[in-house]
Amino acid sequence: MKPTIPIYDAHIHLSDAYYSSHMEYILRAMSATNTFACCVSTNLEDSVETLRLSRASAHVLPFVGIHPQFANMQHITHLKSIMYNEVIAGVGEVGLDPTYPIDMKTQKEVFTTQMDMAENMNLPVSIHSRKSLDTILDTLTSYSCRVLLHWFDGGKSGLRRAMDMGLYVSYGPLTVYASDKRRLLSLTHSDRLLVETDGPVSFSGCFCRLPAQLEFLYSVAFVAAKERNLSDADTLELLYSNVKSYLGIRR
Repeated sequence: MKPTIPIYDAHIHLSDAYYSSHMEYILRAMSATNTFACCVSTNLEDSVETLRLSRASAHVLPFVGIHPQFANMQHITHLKSIMYNEVIAGVGEVGLDPTYPIDMKTQKEVFTTQMDMAENMNLPVSIHSRKSLDTILDTLTSYSCRVLLHWFDGGKSGLRRAMDMGLYVSYGPLTVYASDKRRLLSLTHSDRLLVETDGPVSFSGCFCRLPAQLEFLYSVAFVAAKERNLSDADTLELLYSNVKSYLGIRR
């Protein structure tokens, strides 16, 4: 029997080559289990593949964008064409990351340009903030669009600031075996909490270093229920309500 409450992966790279050989099975399983995926992109080629997957299944919600690893202003014109001529669900994965060999000036220009487009189109944004959370939060004070800080990269003070700004925060399989992440999850406002896999990133612990699968979402949701002292069903309802608000789904 198909689950009555849908579950959404708030951030996954389904267009990654890792999934391509068994994509037909993944899409069938998503339909059978009432699972949806916010499929984020990292560059132009990836965005095109994400859109192709979304046309193959209504369970794939296409996010297009240029990741800081591939930041290049020359690609923005093409990205604009995709955004304004295709049906997309959001913008991402975008953000800042000083660990990549792309200068921060270029990264910031690419990031803010994409934020401008997201705001103009009233689209949600999935943000990468590794080692750049404070700068990201400072930048976001100029925007009012719906924002997800995926795989939250910060401590309690950063989380408090994100909550005060009304941002969404998502937690993934790492939360199952990392006590610091569970603590942050417990401190996240109930209406700002989402779950993700960030597949095909691999996870250790009970996941045996396997690349993330959509089924991992239920393990994360189970941990969220325990940390918040909620039933599994109430947790799924909460997550569903939150992701609808994030995506701008009104029905």
